[in-house]
Amino acid sequence: MKKLVMIGNGMAGVRTIEEILKLAPDQFEITIFGQEPHPNYNRIKLSNILQGETSFEDIIINPLDWYIENNIQLYTGDAITKIDTQKKLVHSDQGRVVEYDELIIATGSNSFILPIPGSDKIGVTGFRDIKDCEMMINSANHYKKAVVIGGGLLGLEAARGLLNLGMKVEVVHLMPSLMERQLDPIASSLLKAELESQGMRFLMEKETVEIIGDERVAGLRFKDGSFARADLVVMAIGIKSNTSVAKESGIYVNRGIVVNDFMETSAPNVYAVGECAEHREIVYGLVAPLYEQGKVLAERICGKEAAPYEGSVTGTQLKVAGVDLYSAGEIFEDGTTKSIMVYNEYEGIYKRALVRNNRIVGIVLYGDTKDSTRLFRMLTKKEDITGVSIFESQCSAEGGSGDIASMPNDELVCGCNGVTKGAIVEAIKTQGLTTLDQVSHCTNAGRSCGRCKPMVNDILAYTLGDQFDAGAAQKTSICGCTTISREELVAEIKAKGLTSVKEVMNVLEWNNDEGCTKCRPAINYYLGMIHMDDYKDDRDSRLVNEKMHANIQKDGTYSVVPRMYGGVTTAADLKKIAEVAEKYDVPLVKLTGGQRIGLFGVKKEDLPSMWEELDMPSGYAYGKTLRTVKTCVGAQFCRYGTQDSMALGIELEKKFERLDTPHKVKMGVSACPRNCSEAGIKDIGFVGIDGGWEIYVAGNGGVDLRAGDLLATVKTEAEVMEMTGAYLQYYRETANYLERTSKWIERVGLEHVKEVLANKETRKELNERMDKTLKKYIEPWHEAIESENIKDKYYAVHTVKAGE
Repeated sequence: MKKLVMIGNGMAGVRTIEEILKLAPDQFEITIFGQEPHPNYNRIKLSNILQGETSFEDIIINPLDWYIENNIQLYTGDAITKIDTQKKLVHSDQGRVVEYDELIIATGSNSFILPIPGSDKIGVTGFRDIKDCEMMINSANHYKKAVVIGGGLLGLEAARGLLNLGMKVEVVHLMPSLMERQLDPIASSLLKAELESQGMRFLMEKETVEIIGDERVAGLRFKDGSFARADLVVMAIGIKSNTSVAKESGIYVNRGIVVNDFMETSAPNVYAVGECAEHREIVYGLVAPLYEQGKVLAERICGKEAAPYEGSVTGTQLKVAGVDLYSAGEIFEDGTTKSIMVYNEYEGIYKRALVRNNRIVGIVLYGDTKDSTRLFRMLTKKEDITGVSIFESQCSAEGGSGDIASMPNDELVCGCNGVTKGAIVEAIKTQGLTTLDQVSHCTNAGRSCGRCKPMVNDILAYTLGDQFDAGAAQKTSICGCTTISREELVAEIKAKGLTSVKEVMNVLEWNNDEGCTKCRPAINYYLGMIHMDDYKDDRDSRLVNEKMHANIQKDGTYSVVPRMYGGVTTAADLKKIAEVAEKYDVPLVKLTGGQRIGLFGVKKEDLPSMWEELDMPSGYAYGKTLRTVKTCVGAQFCRYGTQDSMALGIELEKKFERLDTPHKVKMGVSACPRNCSEAGIKDIGFVGIDGGWEIYVAGNGGVDLRAGDLLATVKTEAEVMEMTGAYLQYYRETANYLERTSKWIERVGLEHVKEVLANKETRKELNERMDKTLKKYIEPWHEAIESENIKDKYYAVHTVKAGE
């Protein structure tokens, strides 16, 4: 089997790997190096995270389980520093040396940071990855004034997100018009007026020459001598191809890594794809041409007869702060062009087609983009428009012919993924698709930015005709393997008495007989929640960390995190941990944010013996379950403490440890409102007050920061346990799998949950089901230590017995 190595774990590179797996699933032994400590995620949706519309987990395209199921060795947080093209080796900054037969460079791009004094100060960032988002979100929690440098798409999306985070935002732009590369002056002025009405402020025709402040940014100085105050500066003025490893390894680089029409570089058996690649002197920054490159490269590398990549005509559909924009081709008139234009200033709608020799050469649409796919087809196919009505939809945001029947089959519907109407219709007919999710899963339409989904739904309705069910088409199914929603799945399991993952998929007619990494863990969870007495957990259907009962780290090693109830430990346990860490030469021993000691860098085969020697319960640092109960020292030691926080924390953790939940759950117990244990941003937080406890729920301390809501105020610890058990069980029974409590409470409503738990009989029933569920759990590492089969299957550990 040939060795295929890819440098980079981004959208373009991983899409290339997906195409390779379709063409030749068994041809390569695949290794991927990613500089970021994450699996592949959708960078297009970073602005949605910044604007509070989604979470990081929602934008992961390929979870860790996908890599494992496809036998891909993924090294996250490990960048390649050198390529030896003579010996066909790559060297990583973690010291790995890996051999390749074929090598793909997909290192993407970096934010372009202005080379001006002060650009290295704290509080200056680009807007390129999730780390940049986290930095901006954290800054918004402590500071109030932000300046975004760059009035292009990326800058405006960043500015809108910072406004949503409560910051005052000014956008600095060098040119007199916003988005001057995509919009003409009229469309740009409409956009500027709309954004100003939303609270955005603009400093146009300003050139930044210095960022001032001590260690942290305090403001910007401009070439004209003026000044702007700032606590945070976001540079969104463009991207720069990440070509360093190629250049240092002797591969020909210009603006990007230079490639031919088959994505081949100057070095044999080395290819480049995505934003790092330069094809015919063009470096593309939009996802559609990068996916086109990936398809050509996949065919080439698999030995298929591939049509050459000849470049892309890009059409950009943008959605900035609720305003629809679309542009493609040329923007400005010259002596050879004329314009066809519609302008409704009252409704804020502007449409303009630039025409040369009876053919469209440029498109600008603002406020109504329904004509975009048809006009783009005319542009790319160079259709003669003599006698053709250019703008079919009404000059109104509500207008539009919606005539799918008249749309040609070769018209592009999903520009990001290059999916035509014909491809969608064929998939619906041949695959029996009935929902939007299924169409997206099967064709990739709507999988990237998602803005084509309304049209995909219209094609679905047109193709199915009388068989189309609008409600069913829009519902959120468990995954692309089925049309069944979470509610329907739970109902079917109960009604039909289904008892195994395989039985569920067979009886409910899953499209994919083996399911996927999205539905199998969900089915396994719902079966365990419903059949609390006798369901046998399907370990192979668990997510990878739960399957291994350990968190996998970026280098393929694992972490060992013993349980420390309420963050309290003993000298004996500390000594035991130290001895084990020393014996197994553990690279990192660290205090975690949950008041525990984590041992990091453990080899898979050492896990069972380490746990056996520790003889401590698992802290479930990897699980969709109760992770930690963080406590302050409480009334026993703190002069401000009103309650015994440690005792309550220990009681909570001992009762609910190992409980399967839809997502991870964290708790915090503070003995007073000073909140030393961060109880206010936990899934469940308890704050001691004079005469009792306040219970806060649905907090989140991650990227999607959310303060907890007050659920109840109680007097006794017994009431705390009763309310907590009922709340957790109701969450278990009504949440979607992988739905955090913060998202769940926003969906079902805090008042609804309060109303449910206000009924004493309901609380009793919920706690009875909770107690019954808790009885079935066993300590996972005790089971693993005692089972040779488990050790051999999951940890490659086999003990030789006498006589063997």
